[in-house]
Amino acid sequence: MSDDNRSIWLGFDLGGTKMLTAAYDNAWQELGRRRRKTKGREGSESGIERIASTIERLLEDSDIPLKKIAGIGIGCPGPIDLKEGRILTTPNLGWDNIKLEAFLSRRFDCPVVVLNDVDAGVFAEYHFGAAKGSRCAVGVFPGTGVGGGCVYEGKILHGAGVSCMEIGHTHISSHGRANGRQFAGTVEAQASRLAIASQACKSAYRGDAPFLNQKYGTDLAEIRSGAIADAIENGDRAIEELVVDAATTIGLAAVNLIHLLAPDKIILGGGLVEAMEDLIIGTVRKTARQNVMSVYRDRFKVVAAHLGDDAGVMGAAAWAKQEVSGEVC
Repeated sequence: MSDDNRSIWLGFDLGGTKMLTAAYDNAWQELGRRRRKTKGREGSESGIERIASTIERLLEDSDIPLKKIAGIGIGCPGPIDLKEGRILTTPNLGWDNIKLEAFLSRRFDCPVVVLNDVDAGVFAEYHFGAAKGSRCAVGVFPGTGVGGGCVYEGKILHGAGVSCMEIGHTHISSHGRANGRQFAGTVEAQASRLAIASQACKSAYRGDAPFLNQKYGTDLAEIRSGAIADAIENGDRAIEELVVDAATTIGLAAVNLIHLLAPDKIILGGGLVEAMEDLIIGTVRKTARQNVMSVYRDRFKVVAAHLGDDAGVMGAAAWAKQEVSGEVC
């Protein structure tokens, strides 16, 4: 396989509510993209077929011949078996033990690399975005859960054949709300968008968030990031306190990461952060600086992700290029 014949890299980001794929040339110019909604907790066989068909539609719409594809990177939520390219579990989609690399490499006759979606996002920010020029960058992305990733001297931090940095499942307290499975007091249970929305619904129902109740009601499905930001902008103090509490939890999680890894950049991303950037970034930064050891206080910056939805697909494609060809840029 020569670079002359195969010069296009595909990235795919499998989120909780959407699928996004994009194609890039070797200079990282985008050649096309395709977006689709996921179908909630659809079966894994149907889900991976939709991944493949979304890629096929991108190639068709963008007039990209299959023989030009040098590699495909797939970012997926949850822990990944890196040796087999196997999704071990995706709690928000209900998929377990899915051999995605084998399926897609047969389908497209090219190398396929499967990685955690937040790892992909942080890798993109490290090379192209908010953490460019860093030695060590960690990312915390609150959404339906709370994902984490780390890039250290150009490499994604991994375990022995398995993805890691599951910051959402680390314990921040010995008590508190459960996260829908078995543990209470985790970062995800305290600071995910879903956790905030759940508490916001209770506040609206009790009359403590009148704007939220009037405009969005108490249906959890309607309390998205934009609704939470809208309620704060329109004077729902109780909702603002929920977001500050969640951001404080993320700040304490950042303190743990600083003491373990001494990152020079801590990147916060995802729809929740984008909707309330100043409030969340400011609270996390203040909490981290107040609680970290003094020797680390001026050695890190807390910043917002720059690449938005492009981070996951671009990072997945870039990691595929690094794994296949040994270089990114």
